Order: sequence, then C-alpha cells, then structure tokens
Amino acid sequence: KSTPMGAIMDKLEQTKARIRAIGEHPFRVVKRQFGHIKVRYRGLKKNTAQLHTLFALSNLWTARRTLLRAMRA
Repeated sequence: KSTPMGAIMDKLEQTKARIRAIGEHPFRVVKRQFGHIKVRYRGLKKNTAQLHTLFALSNLWTARRTLLRAMRA
C-alpha cells in the first residue's frame, strides 16, 4: 500500500472481490435454498436443464420481495 503500485493492486483486488461476490450469490441460493449440493449424473442435457431451472428460480428467489410488493400494490 505504501507504493503507488501497491495502491493500484489494492483497488484491483477490491474490484475483483466485488465482481466475485455478485457472481457467487446465485450459487449460494441454489445450494442452500434448493439443496443442490451434489450433482447426480443423469446425462448432460438433463443436468443442464436442471441447472438452468435452478438458476432461473434463484433469480426469482432473489427478487421475491420486489415481486410480492408489486403484486400487493
């Protein structure tokens, strides 16, 4: 941090951490809320379809408060 290059590296690491936190949140929802801890091998198409469905549900789970407020209004 004491050098200009160190300050730049700290800023870069903070930016990467912000992006990583945004990207990892849906994985937490899929794992904890929907219990998808381990993958069962059912074929590439079925596993892909299940993951797409789980991440779509993850988006709904994340936006549930906003959606419910809009429905009540």
